[in-house]
Amino acid sequence: MSISAQNPDISGERQSGQDVRTQNVMACQAVSNIVKTSLGPVGLDKMLVDDIGDVTITNDGATILRMLEVEHPAAKVLVELAELQDREVGDGTTSVVIVAAELLKRANDLVRNKIHPTSIISGYRLAMREACKYIEEKLVTKVEKLGKAPLINCAKTSMSSKLISGDSDFFANLVVDAVLSVKMTNQRGEIKYPIKGINILKAHGQSAKDSYLLNGYALNTGRAAQGMPLRVSPAKIACLDFNLQKTKMQLGVQVVVNDPRELEKIRQREADMTKERIEKLLKAGANELLLLGCPKEDMRHVAKATGATLVTTFADMEGEETFDPAHLGSADEVVEERIADDDVVLIKGTKTSSAVSLILRGANDYMLDEMERALHDSLCIVKRTLESNTVVAGGGAVESALSVYLEHLATTLGSREQLAIAEFADALLIIPKVLAVNAAKDATELVAKLRAYHHTAQTKADKKHYSSMGLDLVNGTIRNNLEAGVIEPAMSKVKIIQFATEAAITILRIDDMIKLVKEDGQGDE
Repeated sequence: MSISAQNPDISGERQSGQDVRTQNVMACQAVSNIVKTSLGPVGLDKMLVDDIGDVTITNDGATILRMLEVEHPAAKVLVELAELQDREVGDGTTSVVIVAAELLKRANDLVRNKIHPTSIISGYRLAMREACKYIEEKLVTKVEKLGKAPLINCAKTSMSSKLISGDSDFFANLVVDAVLSVKMTNQRGEIKYPIKGINILKAHGQSAKDSYLLNGYALNTGRAAQGMPLRVSPAKIACLDFNLQKTKMQLGVQVVVNDPRELEKIRQREADMTKERIEKLLKAGANELLLLGCPKEDMRHVAKATGATLVTTFADMEGEETFDPAHLGSADEVVEERIADDDVVLIKGTKTSSAVSLILRGANDYMLDEMERALHDSLCIVKRTLESNTVVAGGGAVESALSVYLEHLATTLGSREQLAIAEFADALLIIPKVLAVNAAKDATELVAKLRAYHHTAQTKADKKHYSSMGLDLVNGTIRNNLEAGVIEPAMSKVKIIQFATEAAITILRIDDMIKLVKEDGQGDE
């Protein structure tokens, strides 16, 4: 009797070993190539048309990847990676994808040369820790008691690759003013900048330069009826998340009436119930109502800014209807103004946290959408800079410094990780390379010069200041980017390296892929 080892029957296809790795790396390269050309101050924009013909023109890595419906499971990891970077830092979404894909490509070459993935992974992990440590110890500049200049420079650097880079001086000031005006201290005494309190309203017409900052939270809705006052001051605001229209019977309630005159009474009672509700509100002192008509998100923000509580029902424990005056929020005044062709309600002088609105003007929808994305990135970057207090030089400076440092580190190790760390060091150079290529400059020459500077900075004690040398992409030369005002929050760089390494490791670990085939008959259920 012979026992034959059979592979289990899998209703699907199975790929394992090198095939899977190569396929995953190819998929990630494809995703990275899509966003590669949009990196940097001279990056190009992408035009995305979705299935119903809506056009999006954007330069933002996360937006591009979100709109591509990526099927490949490994490439999906990169898309999620860009979204994570967008949530955590707000900017640097393109860089993180490019670095991750490059790390993968190099890891794949190592695996082909018979180095075990586990060695590569531990090497990458070590390189990541060392890189983050090096940034925090050697490359960061403290921006103590931040004046406005470094903040404006951070905002400008973040905008440099976007549509509004031509007017970056103007917009950087807008962004910094907006973030500074929502400053608040929480219960633990930490200073926070909740940028959710900055409402961005887009209005057609005029030029981008006519955008401005409004003190107050702007709601993109007019008054409910023309008879209402245009201005209420001081305002007591009630936020209700239900309808105040005539109360209707619940569905399925049947009322049997013998006398037709009773019907009139029922209708009358329905009208009276609404009247009683409104009287309760007035008795509590409310003189401004936000109702279901205004978007839920806006309502939450207004409630937070004015100290109001979102009320979903008047019913209390006893089954009666009451309204507690404590639920009211307060503001100095509520006015309706006309901006462009729309009526907007402005809530000014809110009680708990200050709310501001950025009113963006622009020629058309595409432009306004892209301006909003660019400002979102800049707002996040300014917030991160303020909260972390440290900046690094931009323009490929950090990546080149790390590359030189890690290469030196790799030669001091006698273990297997040496090769992986050397490849990690090489992979980081992809950022200055892509920046130079996008600027139509000679990448090889520029990157070589840049590395020479950083090598000098790390070997000669009197040349330490060379560590902030980066690319000047307009003139195609090397300059000190810290002095030129091309700076980014250090946290952004650290996160890019951490997230990219984690994503690369996740995909590198995979050596078997089983794709199940849908069984017939089950798909219809």
